Amino acid sequence: MENYDIIIVGAGPAGLTAGMYAGRQNSKTLIIDRGFAGGLGLEVPLMQNYPGFDLISGMELIQKMKAQTENYCEIKENETIQSIEKTEDGFLLKTRTSPLLMSEESDEIREFKAKAIILATGASHRHLNVPGEAEFLGRGVAYCATCDGMFFIDRTVLMVGGGNSAAQEALYLKNLGCNVKLVHRRDQLRCEHHLQKALEEKEIEVIWNATVEEIKGDMVVESVRLNRNGQEEDYKTDGVFIAIGDDPSNEIAKELGIDLDEDGYIITDKRQATSVEHVYSAGDITGGVKQWVVACGEGAVAAISAYNDLNL
Repeated sequence: MENYDIIIVGAGPAGLTAGMYAGRQNSKTLIIDRGFAGGLGLEVPLMQNYPGFDLISGMELIQKMKAQTENYCEIKENETIQSIEKTEDGFLLKTRTSPLLMSEESDEIREFKAKAIILATGASHRHLNVPGEAEFLGRGVAYCATCDGMFFIDRTVLMVGGGNSAAQEALYLKNLGCNVKLVHRRDQLRCEHHLQKALEEKEIEVIWNATVEEIKGDMVVESVRLNRNGQEEDYKTDGVFIAIGDDPSNEIAKELGIDLDEDGYIITDKRQATSVEHVYSAGDITGGVKQWVVACGEGAVAAISAYNDLNL
């Protein structure tokens, strides 16, 4: 069994930043991720809104962050947490190497102890699960208007969804200068009234009672096949933004009995502390503004709070 001061679950922007801050405070720190470092950040093709970089891909920025963080703490990728429990003097975690990389000989449980835990487990996009969605990711298919909207100025895009996020992102794209239409599967939007009014004022067309059946193109997105009132038709478009919700990765939070909001996101105070003593949280799993720079800020706060609570 290996003992640590702080174990961070999740190696996205929040987790990597937390690891760097925790390690620099001379806390023995470990980051565990069930996949590869980066999380949803790896999906970002290009960013123009991360401080210090005019233009950088998510993958490149993750590589830089990971290399920097490894100077201060250990990172274990493809390590799945099997169980986590609170003990009298901290937390006991049991992990197994992810099946993708695991041979029969390495099928073993590892145990780690920590005095404090930082959950940076993130969230996952809900997908349409239609042909072309995965193939054109980063080539016309996107899930974040703030991240990718600049690449579609003066171009035609479809925003898929009918809730607050879809309306807000459609308005954002319109304000950037995109020709945006909203695609909604029902005959009435679910977003708040003031957003519906804003869509009308901005003259954003809504394609009602329509579902995306296929995303089509050659090298990039060129059109979308919609099923509208039972009739299929093709719409020419340069991009498809999908905002049908996120699913918080809250399984570990539930196991620890941490308070969640009505949407399943972890509730924290301004110190990023949760309802369970010595458990903190940062990044998309806390809901709110899901931006890279915000996740990094929350990761730093969580690490500082954990250190202070353990040592002061």
